[in-house]
Amino acid sequence: MNEASTALCFLCILLAPLATAGLALINAGLIRSRSAAHSMLSSLGAVAIGAGVFFVWGFALQGSSGGPAHTVWIGGKPWDLLAAAPMFLRGVALDGSPTSMAILLETIAVGLAVLIPLGAGAERWRFGASCASAVVLAGGVWPLFAHWSWSGGWLAQLGLNYGLGRGFVDAGGAGTIHVVGGLTALSVAWILGPRRGRYALHGMPTAIPGHNAVFVLFGCFLAWVGWIGLNAAGAMLFAGVEPGRVVLVAINTTLAAAGGALAVVAITRVRFGKPDASLSANGWVGGLVACSAGAAFMTPIAAMVTGIVAGALVIFAVELLELRLSVDDPAGAVSVHAVGGVWGLVALGMFGHFPMAGGGGDQWVAQMVGVATLVGFVLPLTYGANKLLSRIVPYRVGVEGERQGLDLFELGAGAYPDFVTHRDEFGQR
Repeated sequence: MNEASTALCFLCILLAPLATAGLALINAGLIRSRSAAHSMLSSLGAVAIGAGVFFVWGFALQGSSGGPAHTVWIGGKPWDLLAAAPMFLRGVALDGSPTSMAILLETIAVGLAVLIPLGAGAERWRFGASCASAVVLAGGVWPLFAHWSWSGGWLAQLGLNYGLGRGFVDAGGAGTIHVVGGLTALSVAWILGPRRGRYALHGMPTAIPGHNAVFVLFGCFLAWVGWIGLNAAGAMLFAGVEPGRVVLVAINTTLAAAGGALAVVAITRVRFGKPDASLSANGWVGGLVACSAGAAFMTPIAAMVTGIVAGALVIFAVELLELRLSVDDPAGAVSVHAVGGVWGLVALGMFGHFPMAGGGGDQWVAQMVGVATLVGFVLPLTYGANKLLSRIVPYRVGVEGERQGLDLFELGAGAYPDFVTHRDEFGQR
């Protein structure tokens, strides 16, 4: 990378933390006011733990493309399974090289992935337990899959070894960040169970409105800017995209978000008579998630279609999880990040146009191998790790903690001491 490319990439990376801020605000706004401060502190803690763990040993497991790794030979083909980099970033030149820029972006990305499950466990997940879970995700599950996809692991080598397009492509982290985080969110929601009063005796979910739609919608704007930076920097660092395609990435990211939000506005307007603000926000973020894998490789119309489909999928995934599977996910993290991310990986295989050899049907197969790995390996791994951890560190607060709200119960002070906060008018059994 020349100096101009390095400066552009660094600027894009500096925008990426806004995606984390946006998601934190969305999570806080979609829950009751009595747990809002707890939600924001948990988000801050997750980002801090993610960065710290990645520095200590996460990068040692993920490594960088072309770096030392543990490789096994199966059927005469090398399978790069795990990095063998030093701990504490020892010996890594943090000098503006592509490797050092990738490390900076990954430090931000792991914090974003660790934050996602907090939305699914909101209002009942102990702060200490969420921090312990963050260590497991940031220090084990995330760097393992990130090595396979971003650091030259076996998924990235599917093209070289088996002729499957360019191998598994996930430039902006639809799978590496969002599906990994979303599947962990699903695991946490299963382990915690629904909030008190969420389901009536006949099994139908009871509405528990969030306390601040302004937070939610403002978070969407922050996330939009952060996603442009994340997608652009990821495309340059992990997919070898030339800097000039940053404009295409920004346009496609915007169109995908717009398509997701407009799809939800239209669907909720038709079904319910009025557009739903919180679902529309989830549609917006769902569009951002879905375009993350291939914003640099799609035409604008394909990006718009990807976002529209993502928005529709978010609505129906929310209904499936709540009505059929009794999964209580206050922020819609599973629907937005896991479902939206899986669709984004598939959409890249369907709509992606690559400047170099590869793509087409073979690329679609490579993307499906990545999806199968996430669902068939990462989901059982993250569920098993969190289930085991919950036996050691109790995950759920007691009944009194839910009644008071986590702000008072775990922090000793509310987010809004001068105002009346939500009590149990909603969702009484």
